[in-house]
Amino acid sequence: MPTIRVELFEGRTPEQKKNFVHALTQACVDTLGSKPESVDVLLFDVSPSNWATGGELWSEKKKG
Repeated sequence: MPTIRVELFEGRTPEQKKNFVHALTQACVDTLGSKPESVDVLLFDVSPSNWATGGELWSEKKKG
């Protein structure tokens, strides 16, 4: 039973999450031969103020 943990910036719509979860589940079915009902997907919304890359918080990055 695959369990997929996904951390992503907050702000996705419920419809985007639904489509994303469906696509991940289908990828497991196609690639691993899993049954859809055995695939768990855990989504974790993270605020840009709680995520940093290269020593810089995403909430402080300049948009350019």
